[in-house]
Amino acid sequence: MSAQEKYKKTYPISWDQLHRDSKALAWRLLHIADFKGIIAITRGGMVPAAIIARELDIRLIDTICLSSYDWKNRKGEVDTLKTFDGNGAGWLLLDDLVDTGRTAQVVREIVPKAHFATVYAKPAGRPLVDTFITEVSQDTWILFPWDTESQFVIPLADREKTDK
Repeated sequence: MSAQEKYKKTYPISWDQLHRDSKALAWRLLHIADFKGIIAITRGGMVPAAIIARELDIRLIDTICLSSYDWKNRKGEVDTLKTFDGNGAGWLLLDDLVDTGRTAQVVREIVPKAHFATVYAKPAGRPLVDTFITEVSQDTWILFPWDTESQFVIPLADREKTDK
């Protein structure tokens, strides 16, 4: 199935929106635990991790580095480029998004005791995270600010006319 067939909608996220949503996630996490540190899932979890680390006054940040797709292709497997030493007890595991749950399953095996939080969640992956802020439909492609630039977009009404 191609990306065009799988994703029917887009949800653009601005830097301001990502910051607000990450701060809302920090509010939600504030009284859950006194986390030892943050494990950011690279690369998408790094920006929310920086915001949440500030808001929760956490100075210790580590990473789990995975690769499951590039901007052109989705791969069938998840490659672990860097892991984490320990089971994650007392740590906050952060990512920008849980989509199909493939990456989430891998990190859950690496750090099963970590509290797993994402800013955005889709239905297929949502059961794998402990805390999230915004749910979007499975057929929505989230356009993160690091993946976009400003340009003209055809109005929805005009798109409807050309789709018929």
